Amino acid sequence: MGLIARVLEEAGIATVCIVMRREVAQNVKPPRTLFVKFPMGAPLGPAGEAETQRGVILEALSALASATEPGTIVDSARAWKR
Repeated sequence: MGLIARVLEEAGIATVCIVMRREVAQNVKPPRTLFVKFPMGAPLGPAGEAETQRGVILEALSALASATEPGTIVDSARAWKR
């Protein structure tokens, strides 16, 4: 995902990746990353929890707007509740 993000950024399209494994983002270095402490396969949160999912998307958009350094990793404030 980070490699695709870099190509999109080169084309002038801003990106933010949502990842569940910080070490992957640290190695691949996407332009902007939101790190969530959720299980693999659930980057936006549990199924059916629209409030959590909306919150993660808003955090990602905030990271998109505020992360100015390439390779920035922002930690999500959200926690897995199950």
